[in-house]
Amino acid sequence: MQPSASICTTCGTQYPPSDDPPARCPICEDDRQYINPKGQQWTTLAEMQGIHTNRFVSLAPALTGIVTEAQFAIGEQAHLIQTAQGNILWDCIAFLDAATIAQVKALGGLKAIAISHPHFYTTMIEWSRAFDDAPIYLHRANQPWVMRPDPAVHFWDGETRELLPDVTLVRCGGHFPGSTVLHWSAADHGAGALFTGDTLQVASDQRYVSFMYSYPNMIPLDEQTVRRIVAAVEPLAFTQLYGGWRQVVGDAKTAVQRSAERYIAHLRGEVSR
Repeated sequence: MQPSASICTTCGTQYPPSDDPPARCPICEDDRQYINPKGQQWTTLAEMQGIHTNRFVSLAPALTGIVTEAQFAIGEQAHLIQTAQGNILWDCIAFLDAATIAQVKALGGLKAIAISHPHFYTTMIEWSRAFDDAPIYLHRANQPWVMRPDPAVHFWDGETRELLPDVTLVRCGGHFPGSTVLHWSAADHGAGALFTGDTLQVASDQRYVSFMYSYPNMIPLDEQTVRRIVAAVEPLAFTQLYGGWRQVVGDAKTAVQRSAERYIAHLRGEVSR
């Protein structure tokens, strides 16, 4: 019997194939995540078949969201960005099956995969192999958090990396040192769209975003770091912002600035109680 690649049921991270599951999940042990109160639990893609399906949602022209049902791990949404130069999968979800592969291929396949931060690395190697070893682009500052190394993973350095003429990765930091957003300049008829994972987390009030070191453990970021994130996206033109779970309603760039000002005011204690 071939060894299985275990997947953490809490964070969705897949580990290299082995006869036995890993003893621990370093992603969950980090204080940005958490260990399941019932203890470390594992599954595999084979075990997930028949329990989960992936739903494809049209979000805008040439933009499709991919969501797993029933929800698995932290329940994030991946985004398939279709361009004339090829398709980009932005962020990743753990579940992958033949139906998902067929539907992505029907939409043009994948030229590359880019992922915002380690909580969304999940089964990225499986996705790459399903699409002709599509290259995976991760910021080098997050290299220690790659639990399943593979030649398909390409680490980039610096503050920006152009994937295609109208698709650029931007390092913001904050949630993780290499936390990254993706700017698609051709989106919304050239007005631009920003894809943020939870580097800028779209709030339940979708007119706002927020900034956290740890969302499940409710650990905030400091003012200097929030300002650095906002400064990283300030030069970019965008009217739409898509997070890992929701999208901003209204003018997204204005929402980022308004959100940062509100967040910093609370950090400073300048908001009347």
